[in-house]
Parts: sequence; structure tokens; C-alpha cells
Amino acid sequence: METIYGYARCSTDESRQDIDRQRRELKNMGIGEDKLIFWEYESGRKLDRAEFQKLLDIIQPGDSIAVTEVSRLTRSTKHLCEILQIVQERHIRLIIGNFDIDCRKEDVDPMTKGMLMMWGVFSEMERDIISQRVKSGIENARSKGKHIGRPVITPERIPLKFYQHYPLYKRHEITITDFAKILNCSRTTVYKYISLVNQ
Repeated sequence: METIYGYARCSTDESRQDIDRQRRELKNMGIGEDKLIFWEYESGRKLDRAEFQKLLDIIQPGDSIAVTEVSRLTRSTKHLCEILQIVQERHIRLIIGNFDIDCRKEDVDPMTKGMLMMWGVFSEMERDIISQRVKSGIENARSKGKHIGRPVITPERIPLKFYQHYPLYKRHEITITDFAKILNCSRTTVYKYISLVNQ
């Protein structure tokens, strides 16, 4: 029996609302249970994403992966080609919004592959344009003497919820990924909290 898994991704831990929107849309696409949706806050350029890798580790031939749009899957054309290769080799189905790439019985046809690659190119181009604008904005702000970057994390800024769950992490009852989800932040931030507590 086919299992449909969902995957949702945002680049930063500040996009909680966007992750929730993706999860709602994935449920409308046929994913019935929260446990079948893998989600994380990671860059679309990063290849070794923990939750995406977990999804690839458990998916079986005949199953499906659903995402709301190609940019949630990846922002790299090279990585998109690798994912497409996995889809074909594993004989699984990839659903991107209303776009259906079904490789459960046969390989993807050239027209579908071309369309997907075109999406990938536009997604990567959008990423590069955003990156260029951000760099330009930072340089402009620095030229005006403004402080750039996130606020420095100090012991006073560590949330109470961290201290409530830190003992569970120390006893290996939750992973760093679980801890980050509980705190609605990135794993990097959790590591910074841990480093400050252990100073």
C-alpha cells in the first residue's frame, strides 16, 4: 500500500508561519497524519539535511513524497538532478504542488524532466537574486554605521523552555533535532545555548 510522505522546509527558524502553511497545504494534498510530514529549518542549498535524509532512509518503492513547491525541496539545480535520480532508482512518486512525477512503474518522460529542470533553474536563480539583494543591503547598512547580524546570545536570552528540556537531552532521551523542534529554533542555536550553559 502506498504511503504519501510530506516534506516542508524553511531557511530560518523565524519562518514558523510559513512552515505551518506548508504543513496545512501538504495535508490538503493527501498526507493524513502529522507523523508523515518531515519538516526542518535548513538552507535549500544544503544537501545533508537531517529530516530530508530521514525521509529518504524510510521511503519504500511505490511510496510518494509531496512538497508544496520545488524551492521547498531544494534551491540547487544540481541537487534537484540528484533527487530526480533517487526518485527513478527507488521507483517512487514525487508530487510538487499540482505537478506529478510518477516513477513507480517507469522513468520520467523527457518533457516532464525538462519542465522540472526549468523549475529548478528558476528556483536557483531566485535564490541568487535574493542573496545578491541581501548582500547589497548589508553593505549599504554598514556604510551608514548600522549594526548587522542577529542579537548576541547571552545567558539572559536563553528561554526557560531550554532549561526545562535540557536534562532530557543530557540523558539522551531527545536528540538535538528534537530539542530544536521543541524550542522552535535551529540546531545551531541550541548548540550555542548548550555552550553558554556549560561555560
